[in-house]
Amino acid sequence: MKRLFDILVGLLLLAVFALPMLACIVVLRFTGEGNVFFLQDRVGKNGELFKVFKFVTMAVGSENKGTNDITIRNDPRVLPVGRFLRMAKLNELPQVLNVLKGDMSIVGWRPLMPRGFGDYPEHVKENIVKANPGLTSIGSIVFRDEEAIITEAGEQGKDLIAAYRDDILPYKGAVELWYNDRRSTLSDLKIIFLTAYAIVSPGNSLVYKWFKGLPEPESPLVRKHTGFDAAHPGHARP
Repeated sequence: MKRLFDILVGLLLLAVFALPMLACIVVLRFTGEGNVFFLQDRVGKNGELFKVFKFVTMAVGSENKGTNDITIRNDPRVLPVGRFLRMAKLNELPQVLNVLKGDMSIVGWRPLMPRGFGDYPEHVKENIVKANPGLTSIGSIVFRDEEAIITEAGEQGKDLIAAYRDDILPYKGAVELWYNDRRSTLSDLKIIFLTAYAIVSPGNSLVYKWFKGLPEPESPLVRKHTGFDAAHPGHARP
């Protein structure tokens, strides 16, 4: 049933976004470095690697420069057109092809690069790979402004890689597992709507109202930037 849902929604997305994707291809071809698509190894179902499709948003070799695969606010490696594509999440649209191939689902857990996936807590790594990763996920909605967390961590003098590993990944893994245990067609439809809504209203905390019982984050930075404290004023910590 989920595979049929993925195919139908994937074909619908291709039809709806065909012209925007064509526009992205043309603009990328004649701006920046002239590259259009970026293929990258990601961890998928059963821990197997697959090539994820994305529109190019960063300079060639960026994943091995500066902060590696961690992107900060106003990251100098991001190309001018890439900033808009990342803000509008258009850079992720080619992953519809991964969905149709069967590498991914429309909704699942967001696939990470092997070194990032390796920093997940062990219980997360063992369980999360039992399902397909997704074009979107509840973790994508909760961490809709992950760059803000990383940027503020750097401003506080924290090591960026350590902040990603110790602040972001534990909670991202927790909410992704929470979804995996409760996934349904209705929850998938909610996540698809919230993904679109987060683009036009990035500061909303609707995810905590629609998905009651989401785990509580430990990191103050995560609590602040994911909207958890705003949605749960009675849980706010000093």
